[in-house]
Amino acid sequence: MKFKEAKNKFVQTWGALGSQWGINKTMAQIHALLMVSAEPVSMEDVMEELQISRGNASMNLRALMDWGIVYKEYKAGERREFFTAEKDLDELAVKIARERSKREIKPALKVLKEVSSITANQTAEEKHFVDQTTKLYDFVLKADNVLDKITEYKDNWLTKLVVKFMK
Repeated sequence: MKFKEAKNKFVQTWGALGSQWGINKTMAQIHALLMVSAEPVSMEDVMEELQISRGNASMNLRALMDWGIVYKEYKAGERREFFTAEKDLDELAVKIARERSKREIKPALKVLKEVSSITANQTAEEKHFVDQTTKLYDFVLKADNVLDKITEYKDNWLTKLVVKFMK
């Protein structure tokens, strides 16, 4: 397999996986393209490589920057903007985990807390509902706390030391 074919296959596969992870295919493809590019890539090059419109490229690049996993770069003498992706895979995983928690887990926790705290006549069906949603809230909260602890390792010198010894 030649380089261009391998690169295209990676970008297409990453795009397909992205839709399973809850982001759109184009956003994942742009991320993949930037992640494997040795040099920063212009929006025009992204558009050409992926055969997408300027609006689509712009919207998805902005979303990736909002996630904190793509950065804008400037080159001296160039009017165009260039983009690069986070290359440190540990840092990438931490940023994605934090963003998914903020966008998905925290709102779900808010709803679970709200619905599990209803006070009604407490029929058998209502008691079952409150019991199950409370258990679900407790489980999701524990999972989110574990995720927080895992993503905090970058900020904790002791954890960094332990991880370094494990490598």
